[in-house]
Amino acid sequence: MADVLFKIEENPPPRLDKALARNVPERAISRSRLSRMIEQGVVEVNGVVVTNQKAKVLVGDEIVIHVPEVLESHMLPEDIVLDIVYEDGDLVVVNKPVGMVVHPAPGTPSGTLVNALLAHCGDQLSGVGGLKRPGIVHRIDKDTTGLLVVAKTDAAHQGLATQFEDRSIDRLYQAICFGVPSAADPRLMGLSGTSFETGNQLKITTQIARHKTDRQRQAVVFQNGKHAVTRVRVIQNLAEGSAALVECKLETGRTHQIRVHMSYAGHALIGDQIYSRRRKLAGHHTDVAKDFPRQALHAAHLGFRHPITGINMHFEAPVPSDMLDLIAAIS
Repeated sequence: MADVLFKIEENPPPRLDKALARNVPERAISRSRLSRMIEQGVVEVNGVVVTNQKAKVLVGDEIVIHVPEVLESHMLPEDIVLDIVYEDGDLVVVNKPVGMVVHPAPGTPSGTLVNALLAHCGDQLSGVGGLKRPGIVHRIDKDTTGLLVVAKTDAAHQGLATQFEDRSIDRLYQAICFGVPSAADPRLMGLSGTSFETGNQLKITTQIARHKTDRQRQAVVFQNGKHAVTRVRVIQNLAEGSAALVECKLETGRTHQIRVHMSYAGHALIGDQIYSRRRKLAGHHTDVAKDFPRQALHAAHLGFRHPITGINMHFEAPVPSDMLDLIAAIS
């Protein structure tokens, strides 16, 4: 067990966990992990153990955190080839292939991105959350391809998580949808939560929550959900105007957000087995769309500030071959 010693700086936040998250030196520890350590009784304030994460602290209070040893993860490393776009000592940017789940779950205990990263990173990983594992800051669906940033250190995890929380991460997706979103569509103009901005860019602003009867789905709601904003720009008309290649910009990052919002707007993604509502394309293009085996969605651009160096970083992943083939077939 290693000890971390420091003092509370000026103008501390009103509660202990927040003050610790702000002032803990050198190695950043997530607020959720700090909260757990407070409850575990390993945090001392002026020599007294404090277990209430909402306890008040004052400028100059002396803090000692008896940081528990990092535990080995129950998840096993697996030698799976990864498309590494960028890597340094703090983070990895990966171009995830179709069919790969990001994190092990009851239905997918192995073969995931985390299993691959455990093998790839080896002993370079620190104890994010108290376990020796990669820090998954965000996810994309199993059958969505494209860019993900993963933290290798506690400090990087905390810094990236903060950027996702304050919505400063730049995320652009490319998708192929049914129909062509247009301000000339009276149905869209009258749909709650939709509007058009300069350049015929569709803005969808709703809340998203788990579907009331189907726990595998998400649904648009306007109360008791999570705020969600997606902007959609048409790149190319396809299939005689019955489909389009679009760019989707995420302002928020809710589960299935693009898929749910596009379906709500009447422009579900081709291949989406959950939200597509069995749409068809014009003429002979129908069979091509029907046979596409996954949602046509790709995380093409990712931009963020490096959580340690502060350098602005931008990454691109080319549209995968299956989507390129689909575009060619319905052009």
